[in-house]
Amino acid sequence: MSLGFAASSEKAIPLHVFDEAGFQAWLNNQPDTVRSWVDASGFTPAIGKTCLLPDETGGIRAAIAGFGTDATRRRGRFHLAAAAKSLPPGIYELATDLPNGELATECLGWLLSQYRFTRYAGSNTASAQLAAPKGIDTTRIETIARAEALTRDLINTPAADMGPDALEAACHDLAREFGAEIAVTKGDDLLTQNLPMIHAVGRAAEQAPRVIDMSWGTSGPTLVLVGKGVCFDTGGLNLKPGASMGLMKKDMGGAATVLGLAQMIMALNLPLRLRVLVPAVENAVAGNAFRPGDILTSRKGLTVEINNTDAEGRLVLADALTLATEANHDLVISMATLTGAARVAVGPDLSPFYADDGFAEALASAARKVSDPVWRMPFWDPYEKMIEPGIADLDNAPSGGFAGSITAALFLRRFVTDESRYAHFDIYGWQPNPAPARPKGGVSMGARAILEALPTLLDL
Repeated sequence: MSLGFAASSEKAIPLHVFDEAGFQAWLNNQPDTVRSWVDASGFTPAIGKTCLLPDETGGIRAAIAGFGTDATRRRGRFHLAAAAKSLPPGIYELATDLPNGELATECLGWLLSQYRFTRYAGSNTASAQLAAPKGIDTTRIETIARAEALTRDLINTPAADMGPDALEAACHDLAREFGAEIAVTKGDDLLTQNLPMIHAVGRAAEQAPRVIDMSWGTSGPTLVLVGKGVCFDTGGLNLKPGASMGLMKKDMGGAATVLGLAQMIMALNLPLRLRVLVPAVENAVAGNAFRPGDILTSRKGLTVEINNTDAEGRLVLADALTLATEANHDLVISMATLTGAARVAVGPDLSPFYADDGFAEALASAARKVSDPVWRMPFWDPYEKMIEPGIADLDNAPSGGFAGSITAALFLRRFVTDESRYAHFDIYGWQPNPAPARPKGGVSMGARAILEALPTLLDL
């Protein structure tokens, strides 16, 4: 899907955006006919409210949109997108400054409001388009919007059409577009290449498990993105109940998010060397599925007791992280739709992450700037003993139910070399209810914040 700004046109409809104070000042200076029309329409400058002002021929002379108050804006994001949804098709051109000054972010929200998932039903119906405003980097904004659309499309596609084969195909498409190199290790080759836990998780599925390894760039600092690609998660022999299995097409949301971020990085031609690793599997049920009580030996040599086959994401990420950090890199980031504990702790809006102080400070500042909210979680060392079962080096699912997101992050950290700077994101990857610029369905989380923070994190 192509999400972009409209070309400027003499026929563009001026769009005036007002908060409560600005609206009243503007209205007081309008002729009686305009004041009467606005009053009759019932318009208020609340977020998402719009009013069309007619010209002498019955056409649209201008439009006004509400922007709420500081208090109401703090309770949401992408307020201009809320107005875009209620405007009729046409090209609109901002005629006033935005009250919050966040022009680039609000324009991105407008573009994202145009997103539709139409693979199986519906069509890209005409929508309100925005002429590119002056003073912002429109190419960057369009690049980000299109990359977020890729992430959403991948997550929204059901597992029947987005298994490991299709996820690999999406990686090949991305590599071809930007001239990246790609290699795939698949099926029993995972055993000969010493990626045993990825093989164990995915061996019961019809489509073979694999690791997709994409590289781009020839100079600059090194960045490795590792995305969990569990294309469907039944829970394995610890079978999920039906209600918990219904959204498991999104269990490859970590992979979808790092692919969207990779597209942003390559399209913007950032001066770095990028590597993307996606362990792509389906956690299926069959006679050869891995079992509770099994002890697996990882690529790193650490043994892992399987106490729950539904805690499979950390297993595939563990081997991939070991592979990623066998050579030193400036920054390694893993991304996963990993734990229900994180969802319960912070809900679907915030991206929980684990990192050192410097990374956390840079990311928090960037996240605020681009309205991609994050929340730091602790690598809490005293909980290390919770992931040490005694019978093996590590436990993939500690009993007791406490600190599930933290213990998962601590588990993953065991597979990263001390020399590599590491951050982990434990995201939800799904918008449960429609919101401005975010229809119900798959959603990118944390990618825009990381992109904004990269110049600081990697000294670009």
